[in-house]
Amino acid sequence: MDKLICGIQQIGIGVSDVYKTWEWYKNFIGTDIRIFEDKTVAELMLPYTGGQPRERHAVLTVNLQGGGGLEIWQYRNRTPLAPTFDVQIGDLGIFSIKFKCRDINVAYNSFVSKGVEPLNKPQPNSAGINHFFVRDPFNNIIEIFESKSWFKDERKPTGGVAGAIIGVSNIDNSLKVYKTLLGYDKILSDQTGKFNDLIGIPGGTGTFRRIVLTHSQPRKGAFSALFGETQIELLQSIDRTPNKIFKDRLWGDLGFIHLCFDIKHMSSLEKECNELGFPFTVNSNVKHNEKGSFDMGEAAGHFTYIEDPDGTLIEFVETHRIPLLKAFGINLNLSKRDPEKSLPRLIINMMGLKKVRKFS
Repeated sequence: MDKLICGIQQIGIGVSDVYKTWEWYKNFIGTDIRIFEDKTVAELMLPYTGGQPRERHAVLTVNLQGGGGLEIWQYRNRTPLAPTFDVQIGDLGIFSIKFKCRDINVAYNSFVSKGVEPLNKPQPNSAGINHFFVRDPFNNIIEIFESKSWFKDERKPTGGVAGAIIGVSNIDNSLKVYKTLLGYDKILSDQTGKFNDLIGIPGGTGTFRRIVLTHSQPRKGAFSALFGETQIELLQSIDRTPNKIFKDRLWGDLGFIHLCFDIKHMSSLEKECNELGFPFTVNSNVKHNEKGSFDMGEAAGHFTYIEDPDGTLIEFVETHRIPLLKAFGINLNLSKRDPEKSLPRLIINMMGLKKVRKFS
């Protein structure tokens, strides 16, 4: 069966304090649902963790209004490193997470009212979509943009993860991954020049080729209704040589560490990745239990990684089990259902029972 890309499941953020980071994103972005929390050892990421297993504390949290989640990731026995240079837009890697909102002015005013001054004013991007940028307290830059793709309305000013801005060295080469493999086949804009809407962003006065992509077909799969429509924005610096954001650092160090897609039919995906020249660099299919699932605390699944042409990490997760009501022993087994069919809204809404009001 052909591979199925169901949507952006999450983007990982390397942090120095899980709960402090989560509290900020809960208050400003509305990521208040705990999907899982796990304190264990990252033993399969050796190519990206200095060849050593690393103890870590990770939380996956979502905003039930719609969008993907955040995997907030902290080393437990190692101080995570920051970049040794000031990261600028166009540097190679994930520069910014795209979070969606219904009304750009309502979202903008919500940040201002809470004492956070955005980096610029709401204005159209190169595709004519209203957006603005904010720097979080941990030196990460996030983008807020208007979207019409929603799962439900909880009256929060923002939704969840709906894409990313990624610096690349050659857009045409990168399209082999983002367009051909990941299905971002619809070009919303493809322009080269200077862009007024990037003024105020580090490096934003430079000259770029800038392409905004989305998928022409709705995503399918268990959580596709929650994930919704997403965008990938690729920026290629024209007038300077970009730095690699994670140069001389490990996966899990400070910043945006990976872009993760929820998928089905991992074997078909692996074949296509090999044919395109982007083989799996990590593969959890090591038979950790009798069903071949890799346990992730309360959740279980099969995960793999590839690198885009510039080394940006892209994760794929084929989820087998997620907890819904741990106290009652209820888990959701996804391996026995139609992989293209979305879960009933009632089931997805049950995740609202995992809403976190205080941290521990």
